[in-house]
Amino acid sequence: MFNDIGALELVTIVVLGILIFGPEKLPKVIQDVTGFVRKIREFSDSAKHDIRSELGPEFKDFEFEDLNPKTFIRKQLTENEDLKEIRGSFDLRKELSDVSDAVKSSASDSAPAAAATPAVTGPDLLKKPAAPAPEQHSRFDADAT
Repeated sequence: MFNDIGALELVTIVVLGILIFGPEKLPKVIQDVTGFVRKIREFSDSAKHDIRSELGPEFKDFEFEDLNPKTFIRKQLTENEDLKEIRGSFDLRKELSDVSDAVKSSASDSAPAAAATPAVTGPDLLKKPAAPAPEQHSRFDADAT
């Protein structure tokens, strides 16, 4: 539950606990908190058990962690035999190197031709567009869309 708490964070929590509750009341507060966490875990476990019993025997292998989209996708990718076969036949590095070689060769072939032709200029996007003529009305209201 608290796997990412380091030593500095733990010391900070203990010091804050001593400052807030005092050394006399701190053991009682820790006992109350651990009892509360234990009751929440018992409630969660009983709810999971009730849901599994209501789903029936065909869902006995159901894990609630599988409801997490990342876990579900990871499980499907690793257990699906068709995807393993496709993944084994597809080499991403080879495909990327082929595409990169094709782009480099086409760029080197067209480099002399590009230097000989003048650059094509498009509309200046930094300029403010001219206001439309009064007889031309915009099709949509800019504030409404």
